Amino acid sequence: MPHVIVEYSANLEEAIDVGSLCSHLRQAAAAIEEIAMPGVRVRAYRADHHAIADGADGHGFIDISVRLRGGRPDTVKDKIAREVFAAAREFVDPYMSGNSLALSLEVRDIDPKLSPKTGTTRDHLKGSQ
Repeated sequence: MPHVIVEYSANLEEAIDVGSLCSHLRQAAAAIEEIAMPGVRVRAYRADHHAIADGADGHGFIDISVRLRGGRPDTVKDKIAREVFAAAREFVDPYMSGNSLALSLEVRDIDPKLSPKTGTTRDHLKGSQ
C-alpha cells in the first residue's frame, strides 16, 4: 500500500502528461522507507465535467488521494503526505507557473479489518526468485 489516486480536470489532458505524472508519483512513493514498494498503486481519473472558482475555462485541478492501510503513526502519514505532494508539485510547477491550477492532496486510512487483500504482485517483480 498505498493507493495513490489522481483526479484531474479534463482541460489539463493536453497540457500535462498524466501517465508520466503517475510514474513520477509511483517513484516518489516507492522511495519512502515506510512504504512497501510492491504495494504502491497509482492511477488517474479525468473529470470530464467540472466547474472551478469563477467558472472560467482556464482553471484546472489535480486532487490526489493517498489511501494507506490503517495503523501508521501520524508522523509517517505526515511524511508520506509531504513527500508525495512535493513530487506532484515538482512535476506540475512548470505548468502552474503560467496557468490556473489547484493542486491538493489528502491522506486517508483504510480500516484493515474491513479491507481484505490478496495478490501475486510480489511473485512477479523483476529479480524475484
